[in-house]
Amino acid sequence: MEINTQEKIKRAMKHANISQKMIAEKFGITQGAFSQRLQTGKFSDEELKIIADVLGAKYFSGFEFPDGKKIY
Repeated sequence: MEINTQEKIKRAMKHANISQKMIAEKFGITQGAFSQRLQTGKFSDEELKIIADVLGAKYFSGFEFPDGKKIY
């Protein structure tokens, strides 16, 4: 079963123990603004790469962690 972008990001954030605020800071926006973006799930591949970098993961239309956990 394929999960949507919003759910991928939420699961990856939970796995990495990273808050929306931490990601928002990397984008230079407020946590509220990031939360709104997350609700739409509309992120470019470049933005998803930035999110993956904050999470300490690799972006490949999903997230892969050093411990082998994959969310895609």
